Order: sequence, then structure tokens, then C-alpha cells
Amino acid sequence: QVQLVESGGGLVTAGGSLRLSCAASGRTLSFYAMGWFRQFPGKEREFVAAINWTGSTYYADSVKGRFTISRDNAKNTVYLQMNSLKPEDTAVYYCAAGVWASRNAPSYEYWGQGTQVTVSS
Repeated sequence: QVQLVESGGGLVTAGGSLRLSCAASGRTLSFYAMGWFRQFPGKEREFVAAINWTGSTYYADSVKGRFTISRDNAKNTVYLQMNSLKPEDTAVYYCAAGVWASRNAPSYEYWGQGTQVTVSS
């Protein structure tokens, strides 16, 4: 079992930055693919970014060039650096662990509880 805990969410004005962290316990994340998803009220979870165990990264078009996913296997933690934030980035952000770096939420086996990101205009 892998337990994931997100942190770093909060309120920021448009154009600002936040860094989300996803700390894992129970197993090493070294051989897991990790993903970040977000969920808007009344919507399904939406792919944001993913990183596989080799370090290859993948991004949704809506965040490409603004968000950066990274991992620190020594700290068993994955990060999402979010720059140039927009009000439409407001959502609950979730990290997930799975076998493959997929854009599809059901592909991930373990999920965190989510952290709220609110971007004011």
C-alpha cells in the first residue's frame, strides 16, 4: 500500500505561483509513475501532468509551459510547480501513483486526499 498526502495548496492571485508536494509513505515511489490531476466542481478529474520512473514528463496542453512536475526519490516526494496561475486553474489537485504515466485517472492505483488551489483575479 502507498499512502499519498498532498500539501502546498492555498489562495494566490492571478499570475502568482504555488508549489504542490505529494509525500508518499508505505512504499518507495522510485518505480511508480506519478500523476497530478485536478477536479472542478461537478466535473470529473482532469489530467494535469505525469512523470514516469525514468523522469519523462507529460503535460496537459492547458498547463504546458506554466507547470512543472518533478520527483525527488530520496524524499519519496513528487512536486508540481505552478507558475503564471490563472483563475481557471482553481480546483482541487490530487496526486496519484500507478504503473504507467497515463493521462487517464483510472490507470492510477493510489490517490491522495487532494489539496485546494484557488486563484483570484
